[in-house]
Amino acid sequence: MQNLGQKALDVREAEGLKVGIVIAQFNKDIADSMRLACIDQLVKLGVRSDDIIEVEVPGALEIPVVLDAMAKTGNFDALVALGSVIRGGTYHFEIVSNESARGIMTVQLESGTPIANGILTCDNMDQVEERMEQKSKECADVVVSMVSLLDQIYER
Repeated sequence: MQNLGQKALDVREAEGLKVGIVIAQFNKDIADSMRLACIDQLVKLGVRSDDIIEVEVPGALEIPVVLDAMAKTGNFDALVALGSVIRGGTYHFEIVSNESARGIMTVQLESGTPIANGILTCDNMDQVEERMEQKSKECADVVVSMVSLLDQIYER
């Protein structure tokens, strides 16, 4: 029996990968920190900085349509969605959180392009600041792992 996936990341797996990052600019300071952490991790994993394309959108609800457009080009091996949604006093938090996640999943399933969902959905700014760097790095790890796993599956 052979077990696919769940192995240590190998820098060679990321060499030559083309990765797109869509970043919601609402909470701009958070978005900038997340972008930098994700790119830093991608480069550490072996993705060339020239092979990383960044696109900024106003907020989390705008991320799925841009991911969809990027996936349809066929120019990307994987995509990352980054941003933050902070709970307020209205139901809007649930709409943005749920619908952005649904949109990302729809694009991923319809396109077959791995997408890491790095949209933080937190109750307050302290929670965002506590999670933003780690989540962004994890998104880089996820897309490299998923490209490798899907390559193994399709080779069978």
